[in-house]
Amino acid sequence: MGRMVGIKDVARDAGVSVGTVSNVINRPDTVAAATRERVQAAIERLGYVRSESARQLRAGRSRIMALLVLDMTNPFFVDVAAGAERAAREAGLGVMVCNSAQSPEEEAAYLGLFAEQRVRGVLVTPADATGATVRSFARHGIPYVFVDRTAAGADACSVSVDDVRGGTLAVRHLLDAGHREVVYVSGPLQLPQVRDRRTGALAALAEAGLPAGALLRIEAERLDVSAGRDAGARLLGMSPRPTAVFCANDLLALGVLQTLYAAGVSVPGDLALVGYDDIEFAAAAVVPLTSVRQPARRMGRLAAELLMEETSGDAAGHEHRTVVLQPELVVRRSSLAGG
Repeated sequence: MGRMVGIKDVARDAGVSVGTVSNVINRPDTVAAATRERVQAAIERLGYVRSESARQLRAGRSRIMALLVLDMTNPFFVDVAAGAERAAREAGLGVMVCNSAQSPEEEAAYLGLFAEQRVRGVLVTPADATGATVRSFARHGIPYVFVDRTAAGADACSVSVDDVRGGTLAVRHLLDAGHREVVYVSGPLQLPQVRDRRTGALAALAEAGLPAGALLRIEAERLDVSAGRDAGARLLGMSPRPTAVFCANDLLALGVLQTLYAAGVSVPGDLALVGYDDIEFAAAAVVPLTSVRQPARRMGRLAAELLMEETSGDAAGHEHRTVVLQPELVVRRSSLAGG
C-alpha cells in the first residue's frame, strides 16, 4: 500500500506554498480564483483527503458526536439514531453509533473510547442503572445528553418519554376491555424505563379500584424477542392462564406472540396483548400489535440539537433542560375483544 498523499504533495504539484493549499481548503475566499482552481485540480488529481483528526486537534473540537444505545437490534433505537443523524448532518456533523448491548461493562468501554477520541459530545441511554460509568465519563469535560432517560439530578440535558403515562395508557386500555388481571412482562427492574412502565400500570389498576396484586409479573432477563419467547412459555404454564398481557417493549411482545401462536393460543381471543415502542414490526406482526408509541425520531433529533447547542460557540448561555415527550396508545387487533 502506498503512502497517503499529504498537503506538501499537493503544494508541490500545484506549484504553491503549503499555506496557500491550507487557505484553499479552509479559507477559499482568501485565495485568487486561478490559484484556487490550480490547487483544487491538484487535490483531485492526487486524491488528497485532509486529515480531519489533525484539523480537530488544532481546532480543539471534533465534528463527530457519539450515540450509545442499549440495543441496536431494537428498531426503536434505530429510529432514535436516524433522528439524531439527520439533525447532525444538517449542521455538518457526523454521528458515531455504538451499542452497549444492555451491558454496563460495554458501556464503560465505549465511554472510555469516546474520551480518548475527544468526540464533540455523547448521546447516551445508560445501561448502568447506578450511573457510575456516566459520572466517571463526566470528569473528562465532554458534554453528554441522556436519551430515553431523565437526567435524575445529573448536570446534563435529557430527552425522554413519560413512561409512567405510557404504562397507564396500556393497562387502562386492557381494563376498559373487561380484563381484571394483567401480567406485566418486564425487563430487569433496575432499568428506569421498565420501572416507570410498571408504575404506570399500577396507577391504572388503582384508578379502576383494583388492588396492586392484580398486576402479575414475569421478569425477562433482556428486552428482546428471545426473552419474549421464554416469557411466553412461562405464560403458557400459568394456571389459571391470564387473559391480558402488557409487555415492556415490542420485542418482548413479539416473542410472546410467537410462542402463543405456535401453541395455538388465540390472540386476542384467548389473551389480549399490548407492547411498547410501536416499532415498524408491530403493525406487520401476524396479529397486528397494539402498542404504546414513542416519538423515537423526534427524541433523537431533540437530543442531538441540545448537544449541539451546548457545544456551539455560544455555549456559555446554554442551560440544561429536561424534555419529556408524551406517548400515544396505538390500538390494533392484538388487544381487541372479539378480534
